[in-house]
Amino acid sequence: MTKRNPKAADGETRRAILDMLKANGPARADHMAVSLGVSSMAVRQHLKTLADQGMVGEQQIASPKGRPAKLWALTAHSNTAFPDGHQELAVSLIDCMRDSFGEEGLARIVAARAEQQKMIYQTRLQNCPPDLESRVNALAAARDAEGYMAATLRDADGTLLLVENHCPICSAASACRALCAKELDVFQSVLGADVIVERTDHILAGARRCAYRIYDRP
Repeated sequence: MTKRNPKAADGETRRAILDMLKANGPARADHMAVSLGVSSMAVRQHLKTLADQGMVGEQQIASPKGRPAKLWALTAHSNTAFPDGHQELAVSLIDCMRDSFGEEGLARIVAARAEQQKMIYQTRLQNCPPDLESRVNALAAARDAEGYMAATLRDADGTLLLVENHCPICSAASACRALCAKELDVFQSVLGADVIVERTDHILAGARRCAYRIYDRP
């Protein structure tokens, strides 16, 4: 008889808890336990794991009798555990814009987006120290908040690298290469004319990450 993998079973139970909360809304641990056919203690342990992962949180609901009831609910971060069609939507919208406005019209839209990005990043950088490393760190923090898994590193020769280990718009960028081309322009504009920004690694070219070499202009 094949033994069931306990870790796999735990994963299935946590998945069932997420699905239940998604379908039915906030719920008590003991009520979920009854629906799942497991003990309340087991459900609470799984909820603690999910809470540590940022997937669920507690809600206190006033009760006419006794102490407030504790309900568990999904957090905004839990959306990452469910199907997301935003990439397909983005590609579809790009195709529609290209069909409706032509390549020139699409280029104008991409340029307008780039200008919007410049304004956002310039606001993030306006209060940081003026040295190059501080400015690159601030830009990396802004990109990291957008899901690029960005960080600042030092190359072997000491040159600053802005590294992005993930591209949250990869499908859209594949459909419209101008999005990537404009990133260099955005970074250059935000960091200033006194520096040079060069892309050294590119996910769309087959690299594991995107990386930008940044140094003072001679």
